[in-house]
Formats: sequence, C-alpha cells, structure tokens
Amino acid sequence: MARTPGRWTGGTLTARDVLKPHKVADAVFHPAWIPPSLDPAIDRLKRIRVIAGAVASIGVYTVLAGGFDVTELLENALTASAVLLLLTPVTVGVMLLVWRRTGPLRQLRTPLLNSLALLLLFVGSVVALALFVQTVNATHNPLVIIGVGITMMWMLGFVARGAFRVTGNFFGTGAVHRCLPALLATVTSWLVAVPDLVTGDLHGLGLTFGVVFILGAPVTVTGIALLETGRLTRRYGIRLGAHPAAHTPAPGPVPPMPPVPPSGHPHVPSQGHPHVPSQGHPYGPPQGHPYGPPPGAPYVPPQPHPGSGFVPGQGGGSPYAPGAGGNPYTPQPPYGP
Repeated sequence: MARTPGRWTGGTLTARDVLKPHKVADAVFHPAWIPPSLDPAIDRLKRIRVIAGAVASIGVYTVLAGGFDVTELLENALTASAVLLLLTPVTVGVMLLVWRRTGPLRQLRTPLLNSLALLLLFVGSVVALALFVQTVNATHNPLVIIGVGITMMWMLGFVARGAFRVTGNFFGTGAVHRCLPALLATVTSWLVAVPDLVTGDLHGLGLTFGVVFILGAPVTVTGIALLETGRLTRRYGIRLGAHPAAHTPAPGPVPPMPPVPPSGHPHVPSQGHPHVPSQGHPYGPPQGHPYGPPPGAPYVPPQPHPGSGFVPGQGGGSPYAPGAGGNPYTPQPPYGP
C-alpha cells in the first residue's frame, strides 16, 4: 500500500496489523516522511551488516561466552540508547554549525524535530521493554506473569524490528541531509566500542576474540559509511560539508515522450515514411531513361518542304538532300543537246 505524504505511518496500518509487531514497527520506525534511498546497493549492504552483527552477537553470547543472558542484552541496549540520546543531538548540532556558513537553518527545523521524535520513540520503547522484563522477573503472580509476559513478547518483536529499521535510516536523519545517517552511524559505533576497550570489558572472551568482536562492528560500519558517502558524492554531488539546500535534486524517472499529433511530426512529411520517397525506389532512376530524349523525337528532322532544299532556320529538308535536279553526284553529260 502506498504511503500518504504528511502522515507518520502513511496510512499503512489496519486493525489487524496491531497483532503483528513487525508491521507496526515498520510503520512507526520507518515513517512516511523519510525520503527513499538513492542507492539500493548501499541499502543491501546495510541489511547485510545488521543481520551479520545480530548473528555474530547472538553466536558470541551463546557459544563463546557460555550462555545467552537477556538481562545483559537489555542492559547493553539501554546503554546504547543513552549514548544515542546524548550523542545524536551533539553530532547534529556540530553539523548545523558547519551548514550555517553556507545557508539558513530554518528550513531544517521540521525534519530535525521529526528525527528527534523518532529517536525518543525508540529509546522509550527500549525502556518499556526493560521494565516489562523486570516486572516479569520480580513478580510471582501468575496472572501478572501471563499478562505482562504476552505484552513483553510483543514488545520484544516490536523493538527488534524497530532496531533493524532505525539502524538503516538512523532515525530519519536522511531527511535532514543524505550523508548524516552515515556520519551518525560511524560516530555512534565507535563511541559504543571504545569504552569496552578502555575498561577491558571483553564480554567474557579472550583478548584476541574480544578485540576482534568489539572492533568488528565500528570497522564494518565505517567502511560502509565511507562507501555510501563516496557514492553520494560521485553520483549525485552530495557532500557532507555542504548545506542540504545546495544539493541538486536527485534524478527522477525519465518522463514519457509526448504523443505525436495527428498532423504528424513538424519535421516529417505528412505522407509516407520520413526516409522513403512517396513513389519509386529511393535509389532507382527517374521515370524514363536519364539520357533518353524527352517525349517526342527532338532529333528527328522535320518533313522537308516540297521542291526546296535545306533552308537554315526554317526546318526545310536535309542540308545534304539533292536539289531539283536530283543527286548532285550523278554524272551528267558534258554538253547539252
């Protein structure tokens, strides 16, 4: 279903979709105001990176670290949410100071407020999920466990799908600047990994596996971000340091050719094919032989006037025709009778 511009969910949700957390998360965490991506290849790389990171995290916690702890996973999610809540506005503020030199910032107010609302919505969802988990673990009432447990499972799917969405669009900051999601993803991934390296928290792994596991995410994110910003610069002329209003609009679909009017194209003859003459073969000779006489016989001498010789300019007879006496070369007697 196509999304309606100007609405958060774009009118895609129905009453039946409320029971499907992934559909609700798609509509909530990827709103209709987020512009479509310019490079589908980068989107595929982002999906691969997110899926590979999730598989690696679960595999490390379940196989190498000796067990999967939901509480520790939620604590890490809360820590990452706090970092996002503090780091994202600071990074965007620095870029606003850069863009202020080349253009006004008033036109960026609406997309900035929308991105901030999306960030607060995701952080609130993570906090709500953590509260549900603590409630289930702390209570011994079966009714509370069942009721809150069902809601917790729905919230788990909702937050997991939402994390996948906001990782791709990074809270809709692409509506502010096309290069901003790549910058925020890079800065956030490094600031989340550096404290683990400084404090020596290797998640129960050895030194080698711990360093590789911790640095794998920021290195991968940085590589994809550099590839994304490079393609945006080469193909579309979008630079991170340039004001968003200075960018040329992205190339859209080629408009269809207008229909030819009934009278034909102004440069094409109205009858026949434009490159084919109306009659005959294009390389054939004209009507008749090119070196033949025109209609009539121009070289046939006219009928001579009776009893006269050749008269120039009057068409009378042949110039070599005999006169009245017959053939001029016929021998005559030398003397008359």
